[in-house]
Amino acid sequence: MTAPVFVVEHFRAGGGGRYVLDGPEGRHAVSVKRLRPGEDVILTDGAGRWADCVVLGTEGKDRLIVQLDSWSEEPPEQPRITVVQALPKGDRGELAVETMTEVGVDAIVPWQAARCVTQWRGDRGLKSLAKWRATAREAGKQSRRVRFPEVADAATTKQVAALLARADFAAVLHESGDAPLATAQLPSEGEIVLVVGPEGGVSPEELDVFREAGARAYVLGRTVLRTSTAGTAAAALLLGRTGRWS
Repeated sequence: MTAPVFVVEHFRAGGGGRYVLDGPEGRHAVSVKRLRPGEDVILTDGAGRWADCVVLGTEGKDRLIVQLDSWSEEPPEQPRITVVQALPKGDRGELAVETMTEVGVDAIVPWQAARCVTQWRGDRGLKSLAKWRATAREAGKQSRRVRFPEVADAATTKQVAALLARADFAAVLHESGDAPLATAQLPSEGEIVLVVGPEGGVSPEELDVFREAGARAYVLGRTVLRTSTAGTAAAALLLGRTGRWS
């Protein structure tokens, strides 16, 4: 079993020695995980910085004392993979974020597509975005990542098109695709942007906008996947083909 991961806001700039993990993370380590002296833990800021630590002891119910001698930094992966995820219904959005985080996606962009039943407006939209970001954080910890995926603000179709125009490889999963994603020519570095539509599919108008931005429609396979699973399946395919899973 690999060492559990806990999130810290920042690492001290120099030196080493005792480090106190407190707050919600400290409480989880002490009262839920019940970590004991001598056990290994990993601390990370979720942005690539991390440290291997050894538990020295505990204080109360929410303070874990560890030995932190030095920290390291994991460089960003190449190519970077961003998934534009149309808003699913119910809690399937959190499911999509969770599984995409687990496989290794670098960034997730919520998209308010024309055919989305779910609408992110006002306080509801802010709460939903907060849930996606919390899910990415928890899934990052569970999957032992030290660089968690960025979850952007909800994007419009115009904003998604701008993102596609800047990408080194831009793809839209759509049944009209004339080529399989499994055989697409992929870059070895730069950014890959993949668009996953809602349950009702990407509209013809949206597809035209994305094509004008330089994206191409691809098919993933013979079966029809739900929007909450298509992004994870496609990302796994891309991670394998680019060598990031090698």
